[in-house]
Amino acid sequence: MKIIKILLICAASMIIFVNYCSAQNNDCKISNQTSNNSQIKIGIIVQTKEPEKAWNAFRFANMAKSQGYDVKVFLMGEGVECEGIVQEPFNVKEQMNAFVEQDGKILACGTCLQLRHLEGTATCPISTMADCVEMVAWADKTVSF
Repeated sequence: MKIIKILLICAASMIIFVNYCSAQNNDCKISNQTSNNSQIKIGIIVQTKEPEKAWNAFRFANMAKSQGYDVKVFLMGEGVECEGIVQEPFNVKEQMNAFVEQDGKILACGTCLQLRHLEGTATCPISTMADCVEMVAWADKTVSF
C-alpha cells in the first residue's frame, strides 16, 4: 500500500513539473553539461616550480584540452620558472609545449618574471595581474596548483 502511495506522489509531482514547464514556455530544461565540454572554460593558476606539481598542473591542462574544454593557464610567483623545469620523470617543458600545440594559452606574471630577472617567451608572454583577474572572471572553474 505504501509503495502505491509513493508511486502516486511521484506521478503527481511529474505531472505538476511538466505542466509548470509548459506554462513557462519550456524555460525549464534539464541539460547534460558534460555533453558539450567546449562551452566549459577552465582557468589554471600555477604558483609552484616544484617539478611534480607543475608537471601535474600541465597534465591536467592537457587532459582538459583533449576532452574539449577551453583552458587558460596563468603562471605567477615561482610558477613563472616552469618553462625551465626538465627534471625526469617530470618534464614540465614537454607538457607545456603539448598544451601550446593544442592551442592552449599560457600567461606569465610580468612582475614575477622581473623579480627573477626573467623575460617573457613565445610560450609564456608577459602578462599582468589584470590579465589574471580577467582569466578568473572568464573561467567557469578555476584550479590552482
